[in-house]
Amino acid sequence: MTAIDAHRTIDAIWRIESTRLIAGLARMVRDVGLAEDLAQDALLIALEKWPETGIPDKPGAWLMAAAKRRAIDQMRRKKRLERKYEELGRESESNVEPSEFDAVLEGDIGDDILRLIFTTCHPILSSDARVALTLRLLGGLTTQEIARAFLVPEPTVAQRIVRAKRTLAEARVPFEMPEGADREARLASVLEVIYLMFNEGYVATSGGSWLKPTLCFEALRLGRILAAAAPDEPEVHGLVALMEIQSSRFKARVGPTGEPILLMDQNRGQWDHLLIRRGLAALERAEKLGRPFGPYALQAAIAACHARAGTAGETNWIRIAALYDALSRVAPSPVVEINRAVALSMAFGPEVGLEVVDALAAEPSLKEYPLLPGVRGDLLAKLGRNEEASGEFLRAAELTRNERERGILLKRAAECGGYDEIPDSEEKQS
Repeated sequence: MTAIDAHRTIDAIWRIESTRLIAGLARMVRDVGLAEDLAQDALLIALEKWPETGIPDKPGAWLMAAAKRRAIDQMRRKKRLERKYEELGRESESNVEPSEFDAVLEGDIGDDILRLIFTTCHPILSSDARVALTLRLLGGLTTQEIARAFLVPEPTVAQRIVRAKRTLAEARVPFEMPEGADREARLASVLEVIYLMFNEGYVATSGGSWLKPTLCFEALRLGRILAAAAPDEPEVHGLVALMEIQSSRFKARVGPTGEPILLMDQNRGQWDHLLIRRGLAALERAEKLGRPFGPYALQAAIAACHARAGTAGETNWIRIAALYDALSRVAPSPVVEINRAVALSMAFGPEVGLEVVDALAAEPSLKEYPLLPGVRGDLLAKLGRNEEASGEFLRAAELTRNERERGILLKRAAECGGYDEIPDSEEKQS
């Protein structure tokens, strides 16, 4: 194996193993920043040794052993110098000696990953910091990759990650599964981060690409991990179901040159039916738990309506409108109302949807949101009010920061008339 091949293999192994490695180390050292440093040290050792010795049979165990040795070295140094170590130690009954590290490592790795997710998504951090730290530690993305995905400078992302680690350390956020009401509150934060991550990949806020698949796949991977570790949480299964079904449309959502293809125009034969089946199964798991659907499960149920329709014309828009009514009660927001307007227009006519959209005209949070004029333009076009529709499409084009979306809107403004297509509005919730 050449050095280049070895490095590529090591990179692939790191992508697979890094989350479990950092999670296991964080449980021991109770500091996610230190855990990542130890894991990175193990990676550097692997990059030095494996091209010469070959890839070990169990690379994950090798990396953990290397990181453990680094941790023990640090602990011994601290113990020699300070007689008491805080970073790797435990007080009283929780104190861990070097000889006990193997026993500590035998814990359930699923629980470790779950603890790490709840730590990186702690509400003490800003939303931007939570997303960046989660992508770094659990998604395995580099700082450069995160910066490229969100179109922000690399130093900005690096600063967010450093500050997030420091904030968690200074606040002494425990590396543990929260209980009771605290767990419920923290779970909402975890789901929000994964959801934001997936949404940004599914319809990029800005830039020249309509999709950012890497973000979607990382969000889906984290969702699957969370579902396996927390099987009794219906909203976790709901979010996974939503992401599985939405991910099934990737191939059909862009044309040969990367241009967006909207939901009603997609070739459903290109949808990934394995992902659809996985999504429907996840939704069924949420249903079997017997609790009322929350916002993610409701959105998954809406996505399932599209997935079950063989053609656009077979879509059960009346059921979708009813589900949006339920969503607006469970998680009311102006964006949900826009999506509800789209569903109502498809079920009962564009004038019904337009009435809902017009009621949102004075909503401050939608002032710079391109989806509102985009949907209004579509409804006006269907009603034959072409001049007004063109103006709305042009306004939406001015507001969007995504070049691909701008192209669609300008085309609609030019062609403005009676169209059957609808914006991809219900596929992106905020």
